[in-house]
Amino acid sequence: MAENPNPDTPSDDSSEWLFSFGVIADIQYADVEDGYNFQGSRRRYYRHSLLHLMRAIEEWNKESSLPCCVLQLGDVIDGYNAQYKTSERSLELVLTTFQMLKVPVHHTWGNHEFYNFSRDYLTNSKLNTKFLEDQIVHHPETVPSENYHAYHFVPFPKFRFILLDAYDLSVLGIDHSSPKYQQCMKILREHNPNTELNSPQGLFETQFVQFNGGFSQEQLNWLNDVLTFSDTNQEKVVIVSHIPIYPEASDTVCLAWNYSDALAVIWSHKCVVCFLAGHTHDGGYSEDPFGVHHVNLEGVIETAPDSQAFGTVHVYSDKMMLKGRGRVPDRIMNYKK
Repeated sequence: MAENPNPDTPSDDSSEWLFSFGVIADIQYADVEDGYNFQGSRRRYYRHSLLHLMRAIEEWNKESSLPCCVLQLGDVIDGYNAQYKTSERSLELVLTTFQMLKVPVHHTWGNHEFYNFSRDYLTNSKLNTKFLEDQIVHHPETVPSENYHAYHFVPFPKFRFILLDAYDLSVLGIDHSSPKYQQCMKILREHNPNTELNSPQGLFETQFVQFNGGFSQEQLNWLNDVLTFSDTNQEKVVIVSHIPIYPEASDTVCLAWNYSDALAVIWSHKCVVCFLAGHTHDGGYSEDPFGVHHVNLEGVIETAPDSQAFGTVHVYSDKMMLKGRGRVPDRIMNYKK
């Protein structure tokens, strides 16, 4: 039996440790003085976020059983960089820091990526980690389209990770003259009559703000095909997205536009055990009625210098255990029977 890499976490004999992976969200680095969030209620530590990342990498590199990879849940640099024309420099600095990591990192794209760069730029940048799909057995239906940034990989036999593109439907990062921009702006305006499209004031569905996005039908069909494949092969699936999709685990202002469509696809399959997201900065957790654990990670950007915000998820044959650091709490996530 594999040794439990975490002596301070309970482990019984029926539970075999298989592998682990790191998680971190909303680093939002910028070389600017500390500031506050949109509402002015919480402090943001723009420069210190890079030091938080360095400390996280040091700890992952020191773990007795090295994680198989790290999932970076989006918003790696802050939108302020665009204002100061430091987007490329800041991104280079963060990516150079990630190079200290002894294992691969998988990047999801958040709204702050699109405040700084166009989708075309990101597709050709080192934030595009699609090439890390290990040479998994590809069936025609499980190959994602080039129209969105999503892919899947197998870090361990019978476990599949799927990275979704939560800004596949979005008005951010795309040419304003494109049909897709027009389509997405139409969706947004139909649900949000406010002059300030980032304001949820008075909205019935508060997720329809400009800093959120959604999943195209094309991407949802692809997700459905991959999950069908995983069901057939009796795999367990972890889904990763910048934006959360389950209202009980998140402030509703931070949900994906069409979160219910994504849930409908996931709930029609048996294989999904966990859905990981960032975006909320506050963190959040809930197990849905179908036994899927929704974990929203606390954001590095709002983490004081004397704390931390990252975690390692230890995967067992019967559960996953998140060992959080600093603001990220420990969680035990049992697989549904």
